Amino acid sequence: MAASPAPRFLSGVGRLLAAGLTGLRAGLRRGRERRSSYLLLAPLLSQAKPRVVGQNSSPSTFSAGGIQRFQWIGDIVPVFGISGSQVKILHSPSEFYETIKEQIKVAKKRIVMASLYLGTGPLEQELVDCIEETLERSREAALASDLRVSILLDCTRGSRGKKNSRTMLIPLLKRFPNQVRVSLYHTPDLRGLLKLLLPERFNETIGLQHIKVYLFDNNVIISGANLSDSYFTNRQDRYVLLSDCPEIADFFDDLVNAVGDVSLQLQQDDTAEVKSGDVHPYIGDRAEFCTAANKRIMAVVNNALERQQYRDNGDSDGVSIFFSSFDRAASHIDTWIYPLIQMKPFDIRLDEQVTKVLMTEAETDAHIYLTSGYFNLTKAYMNLVLGTNANYQILLASPEVNGFFGAKGIAGAIPAAYVYIARQFYDKVCQSGLQDRITLHEYYRNGWTFHAKGLWYHLSQSKWPCLTLIGSPNFGYRSVHRDLEAQLAIVTENQELQQQLQQEQEHLYGLSNEILATTFDKPNRYVKLWVKLVTPFINNFF
Repeated sequence: MAASPAPRFLSGVGRLLAAGLTGLRAGLRRGRERRSSYLLLAPLLSQAKPRVVGQNSSPSTFSAGGIQRFQWIGDIVPVFGISGSQVKILHSPSEFYETIKEQIKVAKKRIVMASLYLGTGPLEQELVDCIEETLERSREAALASDLRVSILLDCTRGSRGKKNSRTMLIPLLKRFPNQVRVSLYHTPDLRGLLKLLLPERFNETIGLQHIKVYLFDNNVIISGANLSDSYFTNRQDRYVLLSDCPEIADFFDDLVNAVGDVSLQLQQDDTAEVKSGDVHPYIGDRAEFCTAANKRIMAVVNNALERQQYRDNGDSDGVSIFFSSFDRAASHIDTWIYPLIQMKPFDIRLDEQVTKVLMTEAETDAHIYLTSGYFNLTKAYMNLVLGTNANYQILLASPEVNGFFGAKGIAGAIPAAYVYIARQFYDKVCQSGLQDRITLHEYYRNGWTFHAKGLWYHLSQSKWPCLTLIGSPNFGYRSVHRDLEAQLAIVTENQELQQQLQQEQEHLYGLSNEILATTFDKPNRYVKLWVKLVTPFINNFF
């Protein structure tokens, strides 16, 4: 029997439309590449290996609200397409704490947590107890081999004092040695005489593990908050919960595991040892250690890109790419998650690359709300804010809500140093006549401290943000050059999620006042001469 002509006709139409769509995308890409602002960053972007990620994961050219302009991020890092209904913005320290406890209690397969440190108070002990109880239930259910606990902390910060993060976790290691792993990252830059001479509180300035990931089965919290009582009570940060996202959870599980592999391993006797055969971070050759770390960590990124490329690549004629747009609609994908990591000691600069292009390519009349608990922009970021056409509203901590306010010794002068840095930036804005485009705001809440960081990106004429950066980076020198950092770029056309982001932004900015010239005349903004003299020499360390 002769075949019906209908399937052949539909196939031909599909191929024709796909070819047109492919040409349109190519034209858009060529147009974007011609933009001079993008070309200015060519030397930096050449460090990455661009990959083409399938269009069923990243926004299609038919996406609403102009979010297709962010497709280029998927050429640098992996992209995960999900529904906006799987994303929940958490708003308070207590909600963050309660969510972590709830997630620990119901975990069945994995608990993976990366933080700067674990505190030693009763709230932190309650978290450890929750982990222990969950492991015990797993053992009683004969599922002990299934539940795995992996914790990554910074070695120097987690070792401070007699009672510290290590002593909090050793009981878990002793009771569940086959299920619990505690890794302590040690920067390769703190070594030799420097390590010998620098006291505890100051050795942390050289470099840290600063990633904040809290992962439970297939649910992931990305934040800038540490596992310490103030972050559970009165230290404001940002937090996002991604639910039922196995691929994203796998990526961050692999990332934390990779950093853990190049870290020291906590032992039951409170010693910390390097994995057998690996290079020691501060005794071994620095270059060899950093090369090995780059290879191990970039393997996570490249493997994720290759899996997506393998899954998403269609026939050479582009038919499967065309039909993937229908698959996207059917699966309710309207939000794209891009994991960004920054580990300059290992020559990994993906977050820096993406952040610079976002700032460079920001359209005229776009609104960017940028916040940092420690406002100390790198020169590159500062120049981009001053030199691009977008409107910026920058939120920073008032001296009273700075985490170092009231500290003893030299650390007590750090809030004044941040005031001085903010004053210098404000003066540059005024000298350039940019007061209408760039404004600064100070967060203040009595009895609280401020640790939030990230940005919200509003396209021109858009009332809600369609992109946010959320995670651990502060946009400062430390984040870019010294510490290990990770955050998400979340791009969404989901209006409910956009409204969540708007509410988060309004909540934080609603507790602030705009900085004016008279602000710096207030008594609590007085900066001593020695602080002004010293700040230019030490601002790369905080």
